[in-house]
Amino acid sequence: MKGSSPANSAHVSSARRRKAASTPVETQVPPGTKQINAGPLLETAKPGIDPDAPLTLSKAIGVTAATVQTFLPALFSWGVIVSLIFGGCCSNVFALETIVKEQPDAGNVITFVQFVVTALFTWPNHFSASHPPFFLKPRAIPLIRWLPNIVLFFAVNLLNNYAFGYNISVPVHIILRSGGSVTTMLVGFIWGKRYTPVQVLSVAMLTIGIIVAAMADAQSKVRRPPLTPGKSTSGPSQIDPSLIAGLSILALAQILSAIMGLYTQITYATYGSHWHENLFYSHFLSLPLFLPFLPSLRAQLQSFISSPPVYISPSYLLSSLATRLKTKNTTDNQLLPPILLTPTLPTPALPKSILYLTLNALTQYLCIRGVNLLSARTTALGVTIVLNMRKLASLLLSIWIFGNELPRGVM
Repeated sequence: MKGSSPANSAHVSSARRRKAASTPVETQVPPGTKQINAGPLLETAKPGIDPDAPLTLSKAIGVTAATVQTFLPALFSWGVIVSLIFGGCCSNVFALETIVKEQPDAGNVITFVQFVVTALFTWPNHFSASHPPFFLKPRAIPLIRWLPNIVLFFAVNLLNNYAFGYNISVPVHIILRSGGSVTTMLVGFIWGKRYTPVQVLSVAMLTIGIIVAAMADAQSKVRRPPLTPGKSTSGPSQIDPSLIAGLSILALAQILSAIMGLYTQITYATYGSHWHENLFYSHFLSLPLFLPFLPSLRAQLQSFISSPPVYISPSYLLSSLATRLKTKNTTDNQLLPPILLTPTLPTPALPKSILYLTLNALTQYLCIRGVNLLSARTTALGVTIVLNMRKLASLLLSIWIFGNELPRGVM
């Protein structure tokens, strides 16, 4: 028969398909490509780690080395952040309190010098000779995105340092600034963020503590009129108006700081965690905003230059610290050997306030660098909680070194 039935044709087609499926497909290799047969290597390869196999010393060393190699960079990175925040910020508070105890109205010049030093230290990382006329590297984040952050950062720092001129002590300043988590949560809630009950409870407890501390400090600074003849009691007490102004300034600074923290977090989520750009541009582009304050800056800087001179030597720094630490010690015992307390070689002199102003600016750079590193790794609320822990350490150091005594109710 020349033709074939449909059944036979279907049977032949099915057989051909089965044969094609069972035949390996040869891949067309381009000419000149070297082929490697991995079959022998796979046959002789050793199996992976057997979890049921006994643990030997070599295996334990290998696992430990692999674990250390995996987690050591992260641990080192977090160690650097913690050192910058707790070391730099706590040292910054020491220098700051030394300045404001003698010149409480020096908030503007303190902020200005901090911004100049930080801008100078971070400028080399952004310099590029091939990008005139400003010679700055291309930004990963648009400049227009940084402008609100720059204005907020300038206002927050200026207000925080400006508050010292309104009868606000450094320990109370530290306590009140710990309310950053409160304002951060409130602003975040308005912004659409939601928090766990544990976070809300913790912030509520912190809020109560801050309110009690502020009220106790205000009561300790109440002005009581003198007794008038013929009356057994004096007139009504009045709270110091400058203290109310200082508390209002700090409250405004905390609100702006919370807005800035959330804005920065959103910027990092959109463009990436380019904290180094934030550190440079927030300080560098804030410098023109000091132009309206030039008269006060000039007067404050002149007052700093006129301060008593000191020796620039380790012996002077050690003797200064020893003097502060034994202010409550009525005995003649010295905390350091006399040879360390007396300069033996001629050393250059520098105005005392200028020395501490420089120390304050350098430690501020270390502190703000650590804060920016932290903000690139965690949320705004997480940054606030870590900074509150640092402020507690600064508060204890302030009480210990400077002998500050907080009013009853603040502690």
